[in-house]
Amino acid sequence: MKRFAVLVGLFVSFTVTAQDDSLVEFARVHRFCEGAVFDADGNLYVSHRPFVSKIAPDGTVTRWAEPGHPNGHKILADGTHLVADRQVLHLSADGNVLGTAADTCGQYPTRETNDISLNPDGGFYFTDPGVIAEGALERTIGRVCFASPDGETRLVADGLSYPNGIVVRPGGRTLVVGEFGKNRVLEYEVLAPGEVGEMRVLVELPGGGDALSGPDGMALDTNGTLYIAQYGQQKIQVVSVDGELLQSLPAGNLGASNVAFGGENMNYLYTTGGGAGVVSDGPGIIYRLEVPNATGLKILPGQ
Repeated sequence: MKRFAVLVGLFVSFTVTAQDDSLVEFARVHRFCEGAVFDADGNLYVSHRPFVSKIAPDGTVTRWAEPGHPNGHKILADGTHLVADRQVLHLSADGNVLGTAADTCGQYPTRETNDISLNPDGGFYFTDPGVIAEGALERTIGRVCFASPDGETRLVADGLSYPNGIVVRPGGRTLVVGEFGKNRVLEYEVLAPGEVGEMRVLVELPGGGDALSGPDGMALDTNGTLYIAQYGQQKIQVVSVDGELLQSLPAGNLGASNVAFGGENMNYLYTTGGGAGVVSDGPGIIYRLEVPNATGLKILPGQ
């Protein structure tokens, strides 16, 4: 496996605001979508099984790849892609499958990987919550995993209730994981790549109850503020570095699945999902929301 590199920055927390009336539909795909990521040219990629589509800045949708069960997605320094599927797949810049980037989590085979976060020192973290049809939402069988630049994988944490979205804070010293099954977000100190300290709860999210609700994909701005697509609540929850819930922004989709910053000034949030969630027969919709006093953390391919 090639060494993976990524650009990151420094951060501090501050309160954000958003133009709620700027929420607009940006594009549609054939079904529930997730795995939002931008390339250096401003194209947005979204997963909508069995496809990954590429959406141009003007909203034009083109089918880019057909891996089968795509979910989370990241772009590497060399312009190739990682896509979470049954395993983490390695794809070329034009959407061809080059091989498998990770098919184990330490001693365990992967089941249905969910989301990916690149490590600034190389390699990547990913979540492997298990398969919903096999009881993954009810059983604490979820894992967090790490793949090193040389292809070795490591179990980072286990016994979780459907770990979903995952991000590494700038500097690589803190790992943040959304525990969907308990409607909360966890944080770990990174001791070394793929090795973490004790878990702590960063924030318990509002909502829940009888409705299926929990943190899905997440994004960071340059101040370290966390933006969480909360499935089942039609919200993007904005959380400070210290775990304070700063604001709830409109997500558009009831089944909000992922969020990514984009636009020329990186001050628009793009949210994926679907109106009634994964089981909906309706389309997947990507919404765009202006967040004028925030700037998304750029994680772009290096030169």
